[in-house]
Amino acid sequence: CAVKAAHVLSEIAKNEEMKRPCIEADLVLTLIPLLESTDQEMLLHAGRAIGRICYDNRSLQEELVKVGVIPSLVRILTDYAESEPLVHVALLALYNLADLDSAKEALSMTKVAEQLVKQLRRAENHERLEIVFEVLQALAENDALKVQLVDAGVPEVLSEILLRLQGSSQAEDTCIVKAASDLIVSLLLGEHCGSFFGMYKSALSLGFNKPDLSRSTHISQASCECNTNRLLISESEFLQRDGNCLRMFQLGVIHQLLDLLEKQVQSGDTSVQQAALSALQSLAVPVVSKVQMLEEGIAERIEALLRAESPPVQFKLLGTLRMLADGQADAAEILGQDPVLLHRLVQWCSVSDPSGICGEANRLLASILHHNRSQEVVKAIQAAQGVKHLVSMTTSEQAAMQNEALTALAIASAIDLETLEESFKESQLVQSLHKLLRDDNTSPEVKYNSMGLLCQLLNSGDLRQEIEEDKIQDTLEQLCSHSNANVVKEAITTLQVLRGE
Repeated sequence: CAVKAAHVLSEIAKNEEMKRPCIEADLVLTLIPLLESTDQEMLLHAGRAIGRICYDNRSLQEELVKVGVIPSLVRILTDYAESEPLVHVALLALYNLADLDSAKEALSMTKVAEQLVKQLRRAENHERLEIVFEVLQALAENDALKVQLVDAGVPEVLSEILLRLQGSSQAEDTCIVKAASDLIVSLLLGEHCGSFFGMYKSALSLGFNKPDLSRSTHISQASCECNTNRLLISESEFLQRDGNCLRMFQLGVIHQLLDLLEKQVQSGDTSVQQAALSALQSLAVPVVSKVQMLEEGIAERIEALLRAESPPVQFKLLGTLRMLADGQADAAEILGQDPVLLHRLVQWCSVSDPSGICGEANRLLASILHHNRSQEVVKAIQAAQGVKHLVSMTTSEQAAMQNEALTALAIASAIDLETLEESFKESQLVQSLHKLLRDDNTSPEVKYNSMGLLCQLLNSGDLRQEIEEDKIQDTLEQLCSHSNANVVKEAITTLQVLRGE
């Protein structure tokens, strides 16, 4: 009798006009206990009735969560995992409730992740996959549930699905690939993503091995490019942790990125280029990555890409090489002894263009000198006529670039002043430094670094003579009463060196 009553209610609730009387009669609260039944037919009709009455009614849905419907739904998924009708009812209910914060909190206390993984593996049609993806996407917004999804094996299942559908030209498969990639991005941006490396590599491969247009639809091709962009963009935040970068290298993702970039530079797809370049720059930041990139020969591959006549690509690649050299003497030495690279950098330093390549080329030259410890690099940059550009950089309108140039020239002078002496005289470095020290608009840090470079120049007889003739001592004495304590201290030190004290 109860089963028949539940069946009747589920049919009545199909009618939009009958929902109100059902709600007013408190039939939902009457039906809830029936979800604890072991009778599958009862569960089916009670579940359908509740779902239909509560559809699109947020207050009723909140009430359902309060009275404990979530554990009942998870129990149905657990105990009747092979019953297609019951699983469908339970998944639809979770789909309708998953957006509620209260539902997410209740679900985090269950083993719903394990059951959803089972349903992903069992899904035999696109409709079932799509509804499970929708539930997973909603749950991935909750940190606690996100961890459970990882631990339950969602990464591995998504990887299998993506690889299985790779290259498919069917529109339904394209939708599944898009949904899976959306879910990957959501999970990659979480705090607990250590299990996602294999999934990431598999998913990213969809973008590198795009279907041939001769046997694919345009929508499939566009989807692959879109998915590649999503994955690459998400990678920037994902790679902020050093351990993740190292694992990415072990999987060979860095070479895949460069493979993709080489192809896209040729095809002119700027959106994928920018996404790949941003990911590449993220990989070049942590110290552990710099070492690995050098060992993998990445610097040479990036230098080869610089030959492409694409200013946006060249700009970001120069920035990546600068990050690679930052703090790494080995990287600076490799880059600083490449005559082809140095020649190209000096060419860019001489060009005024709106793309910013000139400034980035100067910054890379400065970074190489700053982090280098080899006389050979100083000699190579001098031979390439790069020193005069760094002297010009000391007068840049940007204080950051001025400081980079001043620091680089001071370090290079400490390594091999004799090699640089003639270029310094020709480019009137002493006079430029004096102007910076006299100018009230010069920042304290630039004044400080200018005096640090002056101290190095005083080790050269000819340059010392220029310093004395330009009456820099008078300016230094005035700086001894500067408002900035660091400037005062450095002025006193420079005066002592100048006077031979």
